[in-house]
Amino acid sequence: MSKQDGSGRLVTSHPTDDATAPILHVDMDAFFASVELLDRPDLVGQPVVIGHRSERSVVTAATYEARKYGVNSAMPMAIALRRCPQAVVLEPHGEKYRHYSSIVMSMFDDVTPMVERLGIDEAFLDVSGSIRLMGSPFEIATELRRRVHDETGLHCSIGAASTKFVAKLASSVAKPDGLLIVPHDETLGFLHPRPISGLWGVGGKTEETLLNLGLRTIGDVAAAPLDTLVRAVGPAGGAKLHALSWGRDPRSVTTTTEEKSVGHEVTFSSDVTDPVEIRRELLRLSDKVAVRLRAAGMSGRTVVLKLRTTDFVTITRSKTLAEPTDLGRRIYDEVRSVYEATGKQHERIRLVGVRVEQLVAGAGGGFSLGLWDDDADWREAESTMDALQAKFGSAMLTPASLLRPGNGRPGRRRTGASPVEPPADPGYSGVE
Repeated sequence: MSKQDGSGRLVTSHPTDDATAPILHVDMDAFFASVELLDRPDLVGQPVVIGHRSERSVVTAATYEARKYGVNSAMPMAIALRRCPQAVVLEPHGEKYRHYSSIVMSMFDDVTPMVERLGIDEAFLDVSGSIRLMGSPFEIATELRRRVHDETGLHCSIGAASTKFVAKLASSVAKPDGLLIVPHDETLGFLHPRPISGLWGVGGKTEETLLNLGLRTIGDVAAAPLDTLVRAVGPAGGAKLHALSWGRDPRSVTTTTEEKSVGHEVTFSSDVTDPVEIRRELLRLSDKVAVRLRAAGMSGRTVVLKLRTTDFVTITRSKTLAEPTDLGRRIYDEVRSVYEATGKQHERIRLVGVRVEQLVAGAGGGFSLGLWDDDADWREAESTMDALQAKFGSAMLTPASLLRPGNGRPGRRRTGASPVEPPADPGYSGVE
């Protein structure tokens, strides 16, 4: 999900036999946009933006030519077109991205069994066990980049280092279509001149805090007393930034991923001020979250509400339950109470979302500590709906609360899923 525009690009142009950089981070270059250009070669080299041409939509992806105008993913389309009015807007096609992702990921699996997927277009590879058969990290990465391009027409950038953090930073610096090897003994020389925004976890607010302390480079953070960092960003954040600034990252490449949350959100076609409409949408989203939870055999303990107002201020509130749940009605009851407590019932709402966190395996009812399940009736009803929808399709059943009086149609107005809401296949995140 790099927002690099190619400026400041660094690459390793000569072979090296250094085996101290066995962690590869492979990142497809402008993946969604590049896939679309396979069918539109006439647009190669032009500023292209992927998304719906609507003032309410957001940018899904942008070519490097568009990024040079300050256009980035998740940016409102209206702002993107003001910055780059000559940009060509192409509609996204999730099925294409999933198709090419599966091809590329299978190539990664051919290199090493130690592949940690980070979504549809990037992954970590630990090639320690492949060096004897396939050569140095430089040779492995060079061959992998060649194969990706020859077999798909797409380009990828690869960073190789002794840690995941440095490898990921190296791949972003190598973009587009580059390879950068950072041997272990050159880690600090690579890290310390780089801006603090390169540190994992440093967003806008943290960056502003560090800049106010006079810390502009990763080297500045490394030289700062740990106590200073702790006072600025808290004990956990300060310790993390201090470790990363010295190139320390103990995490290994893991081949299994654990879903940490399940959520859906939606952007309205026009701002909504009617709390009845918001509650109706919260119910719809809660049901969608619950269906995914049950399908995965999971339940969750924390319910999260997300609201975004017309001025793009985002509000997130959560509530932790006594027992985990996978029921849409329980999720809705809790998220509605959170919504009522915000006091935002008559503000202009642009986006609303529901998410469940602290996931555990098993159905929510199995965790009840009482002699009976207070949600038994709802559990039976939702289980019946699952079975009927599996047989006849999800469009055949709709909770009565979601029907508009008089027309029998679901009561929602929206432009479509926001970037965070995955379609039927969760492998396509909708944002690059």
